[in-house]
Amino acid sequence: MGNKKNKIYIIDVTNRDGVQTSRLGLAKLEKTIINFYLNDMGIYQSEFGFPFTNHEINYLKANLELAKMGVLQPIILSGWCRAVKDDVKRALAIGVEYLNISISTSQQMVKGKFEGRMVRDPEKDLSKPSIIGMMVETLEEAKKGGMKVVGVNAEDASRTNDAFLLKFSRVAKEYGADRIRYCDTLGCDDPFTIYTRVKNLAEEIQIPIEIHCHNDLGLAVACSVAGAKGAIDAGVDAYINTCVNGMGERAGNADLISVILTLRKSNGLKDLNLLDERVDLSKAWKIAKYASYAFGIPIPVNQVGVGGNAFAHESGIHADGALKDRRNYELYDFEELGRGEPEIIETGRKITTGEYGGIKGFRNVYEKLEIEFKDKKETYKILELARYANVHTQKPLTDDELRFIAHYPEQARQILTVIPPNLDDLD
Repeated sequence: MGNKKNKIYIIDVTNRDGVQTSRLGLAKLEKTIINFYLNDMGIYQSEFGFPFTNHEINYLKANLELAKMGVLQPIILSGWCRAVKDDVKRALAIGVEYLNISISTSQQMVKGKFEGRMVRDPEKDLSKPSIIGMMVETLEEAKKGGMKVVGVNAEDASRTNDAFLLKFSRVAKEYGADRIRYCDTLGCDDPFTIYTRVKNLAEEIQIPIEIHCHNDLGLAVACSVAGAKGAIDAGVDAYINTCVNGMGERAGNADLISVILTLRKSNGLKDLNLLDERVDLSKAWKIAKYASYAFGIPIPVNQVGVGGNAFAHESGIHADGALKDRRNYELYDFEELGRGEPEIIETGRKITTGEYGGIKGFRNVYEKLEIEFKDKKETYKILELARYANVHTQKPLTDDELRFIAHYPEQARQILTVIPPNLDDLD
């Protein structure tokens, strides 16, 4: 039944779900650089933040400006909000044009989170607000406001019974939803179950399906790919949610690079050419290394594709076989992921710039990047931004962060500006 024209696209959610990793996070400048790297990698969409959260607004606006300037293109920048009309209004107010609306759909979550204040189906009980009712009024608000694409998320879809999930999705489609996001929120699905459920759902509603899987059983990548294949076999496009290095709450989300490699290299999928052709795997190493630095989490030595041992051989039989022909023990080439160049670490004298940096050291750093400033005033302006950026990230600035500040100082200033609201104005 599958249509050869149907494709699998990547929606990376590092800047929305990855940053919800407990005890970790990203500075707004780091989130911006992640967006740049995702764009360079040919990723279709970045779910770049929460438009209803005050401290995100300057960052979101600046990234939308960069998109309008043609700098952050063709990647789509999309927001995430609750099924609350005010969330949508705030997203519209700052210029977000792509949005996902999320609400819990399982009986467990309706009982356990809302504690009797809500019901799932308005037809069963008119005395309380309903999950379907809240989803519809929020979706209508988004469509009325001019959102270009709106996805509706069924949180905890993997623990939602088929009948309600289908009804919820049908109503969402009826009121203009462009996609349904099937969320395996607890990571409890297996590849066989999610394939069947998504295929049945997609056959019934015939709109694209997003797959959002967590890794509590170590199956996030397998379930993401299986669910996407179910949508493809039902004749619709599929979108897989990923995070760089598998970051995310609890055990994390589906790893970006593992998903790409699975679709490109696994026995049953490599010849189907399902993945969006724009995806450039050669950028994998760079984004993985940067995310590791930004989050402050080392890449596990056995991480798929980018781990220190991903192409290491010690066993005599393996080493002998790999040296004779790398295809004996390597499924793909390290060069395909952008690996292979030696990592050069300077020894001896090293000049850095930071929140207490001076003008001479600052000039030395930027001269190494082959960036020149037109006059003293511009030099001091960028130095001051670099100082604030260092306060902002609390880490030595990377070369690409320094380049970004020099090339886009106004957007950098906006990203670095976080002003708490007047507390008396908050409800």
